[in-house]
Amino acid sequence: MTTSALRRQVKNIVHNYSEAEIKVREATSNDPWGPPSSLMSEIADLTFNTVAFAEVMGMIWRRLNDSGKNWRHVYKALTLLDYLIKTGSEKVAHQCRENLYTIQTLKEFQYIDRDGKDQGINVREKVKQVMSLLKDEDRLKQERAYALKTKERMSVEGMGISSSNSNSHQLAYGRRASQYGDDYSRSRGSPSSFNSSSSSPRFSSDLEQARPQTTGEEELQLQLALAMSREEAEKQPLPPVSSTDEDLQLQIALTLSKQEHEKEVRAWKGENSLLQK
Repeated sequence: MTTSALRRQVKNIVHNYSEAEIKVREATSNDPWGPPSSLMSEIADLTFNTVAFAEVMGMIWRRLNDSGKNWRHVYKALTLLDYLIKTGSEKVAHQCRENLYTIQTLKEFQYIDRDGKDQGINVREKVKQVMSLLKDEDRLKQERAYALKTKERMSVEGMGISSSNSNSHQLAYGRRASQYGDDYSRSRGSPSSFNSSSSSPRFSSDLEQARPQTTGEEELQLQLALAMSREEAEKQPLPPVSSTDEDLQLQIALTLSKQEHEKEVRAWKGENSLLQK
């Protein structure tokens, strides 16, 4: 695990980010490579769920407000936004148009790295692409039709690769369904079917639908909770003393980020002293 990935993992725990927020943070990280298309596809699917949509867009706007050395946050957020506009819920484009000024200000984004290279140009060029797409309704419809068709074809082809991959998809699907409910299930197959059934609150019914219906489903969800679902574990009451694994990861992260840690410790001690007085 890289240093940046470890820091993100610790922050995800500390801030109790949701699954959708964690995925967006991963896709828009400072790592020197682009967001994986498979991850962006998962995030696009989540935008058809009302709760997840708000979480996804909220984290994207937060990333777009970054600056300076975090230029990759901004650039990758724009890359993800471009993908979601084409393959996600139509509400993505609608919200972008409502916040067009925020996106437009990024045309002036500036950052020169230590080697004297203008990294801001990557952001400025990406903004032009996104703005151009949002302002051309006919082109947007064509782009969405093509992108959705391509995504659907790749999804069908991917389903027959191997049984092991199929099992992995079922586990991941079970995880998403358990948090965001049955609306997410329908959105993967048909965005229109989600829109037609989401006019009224469905939280109670979604929870019922997400429960395992068979012993096999229950076992899959149990495996997922034990092996893959870190955020689900964090929802459980914390013991008086942190577990060994969490202590180890936290120590490593804090050691790798000493300056950030010292600031947090000083702030924590200051608050503690005030409470004790």
